[in-house]
Amino acid sequence: MKKLIINADDFGYSRGVNFGIIDSFQLGVLTSTTFMTNMPGRDQAAKLAKDNPSLGVGVHLVLTCGRPLLDTHRTIVDAQGDFRNLRFYQGAFTIDYEEVYDEWKAQIEKFLSYGLNPTHLDSHHHINSFGEMPKVFMRLAKEYDLPVRNNMSDDVMEKFKNNGVKTTSSFSYLIETALKNGESLDELFDQHDTVEVMAHPAYLDKKLLSTSSFTYPRVDEVEFLTDQGRVELIRSRKDIRTSTFQDL
Repeated sequence: MKKLIINADDFGYSRGVNFGIIDSFQLGVLTSTTFMTNMPGRDQAAKLAKDNPSLGVGVHLVLTCGRPLLDTHRTIVDAQGDFRNLRFYQGAFTIDYEEVYDEWKAQIEKFLSYGLNPTHLDSHHHINSFGEMPKVFMRLAKEYDLPVRNNMSDDVMEKFKNNGVKTTSSFSYLIETALKNGESLDELFDQHDTVEVMAHPAYLDKKLLSTSSFTYPRVDEVEFLTDQGRVELIRSRKDIRTSTFQDL
């Protein structure tokens, strides 16, 4: 049986994001999400996670959005103490990777403090794939014995697998393409048995509109994931089971 994980990033970002994710799970085909423990919607997200125990919830490690949980950093924050913008990491950059480890560990521990069990790890803006971040990412995946998102280069992912870290055999960035119809599902699983499809469903609120560059398409994603024709298409497949990272 082939396994399809449909994961929503940014759980905990804001109330609008949280409700968009929960609707996509309760009314649609979303199976999994990842939690931002440093964002203002985190307490509500934790309650929603507990109210929906069959929703897989992992940790969305953050380095480029909001403020860190720790106040001891020097190289991964700006003069105001906020995380540096993603653009900082898109060129040559120098940071103390021990700060990244300490902060990401604090974020995982914050998640655990809610009494939740994480299903996996990924990161905001795919920052885990920049520079030497994969080494920190692997260190934490092994320390907490958690699967990870397959969003890094083939050689890096091979190192993860050789070190006993679980992941899917494939990762898709675009739900509109991956889950469009039966033919696209066939193509998605043509050479793979386990696939994660990334999503960003949300309803728009002031927090999201004022701080994110990715806004209106999120509402379309809620509609896409809860479309009854698509729900029936995916659930009718005898060869594909909707899953979470716990099923790997």
